[in-house]
Amino acid sequence: MSVTLFTLGGTISMAGQSEAGGVVARLTGADLTRAVPGLDASEIEIRDTQKVPSANLTFAQVLDVVAEAGEAVKAGAEGVVVTQGTDTLEESAYLADLVWPHSAPLVFTGAMRNPTLAGPDGPANLLAAIRVASAPAARDLGALVAFNDEVHAARWVRKTHATSTATFGSPVTGPIGYFAEGEARLLTRPLRHLPLSAPSPEALAATRVPVHQLVFDDESPLPAGVAGLVMSAFGVGHVPARLVPELAGLASAVPVVLCSRTGAGPVLTSTYGGPGSEQDLLEKGLINAGLLHPYKARILLRLLLANGASRTAIREAFAQHG
Repeated sequence: MSVTLFTLGGTISMAGQSEAGGVVARLTGADLTRAVPGLDASEIEIRDTQKVPSANLTFAQVLDVVAEAGEAVKAGAEGVVVTQGTDTLEESAYLADLVWPHSAPLVFTGAMRNPTLAGPDGPANLLAAIRVASAPAARDLGALVAFNDEVHAARWVRKTHATSTATFGSPVTGPIGYFAEGEARLLTRPLRHLPLSAPSPEALAATRVPVHQLVFDDESPLPAGVAGLVMSAFGVGHVPARLVPELAGLASAVPVVLCSRTGAGPVLTSTYGGPGSEQDLLEKGLINAGLLHPYKARILLRLLLANGASRTAIREAFAQHG
């Protein structure tokens, strides 16, 4: 077995105290692997990269790690593991999944309890991730998340709890596999799509794509000066009627993607009528995100726009990925 481990900081690597109090990232990849009972460190090639909270990560940083991971695979690694903070792990994993062109697994993991606490979950999660990354059954599945003895597809996984060690779940599908008795057991194989190109840092920096989150009785204006917008709408794709003219105007100028803020279940197409219904909004040019969560719809839309995709190509991509 040969697995390359990239470390990006996060709770899994926190062991020191800052001057103001509270743990900070201090552990290296070698420290992490030494803490895993029964793991042969000679099986792992370690690449310590940036020790930063995942809240500080950017598209460009994650894409750089993905590019380095690809080089490791070309050099002979059977799979790659990335450790990072859990705050944005679901988004990092999905971004990686969209551009990952290799058969080898790319597995993300982290921890909810840092090593200074009783019962830290980092060692167990790291062991599971390494075993998944080297499992033949995990090949051709793209980016995965191994956490709490479960294996999730990056496309579906969500962080669902602020503190629980069982925080990661896939509300739409459930996990695609499990880790038991030292073995990764994959139960189903999600559909893979052709990878997208990784845009340049300059193109990404020039592509602003916010998420507009609807809340009850909110009168916040839509953002201006954007390359595209993700509308996190009520239920199956509904907005207040008063917002429709502004949304329609924006959708005539830039791609506007319609998502459900619920985080599970689809945006419908023709069940409800009237101003602000899903049918009304789609007729006015909004793009249906299907089952895609707003956070992930933003990642897909920003990649497509940074790559110069046409409106037609964007609509087709969401029909496939959503």
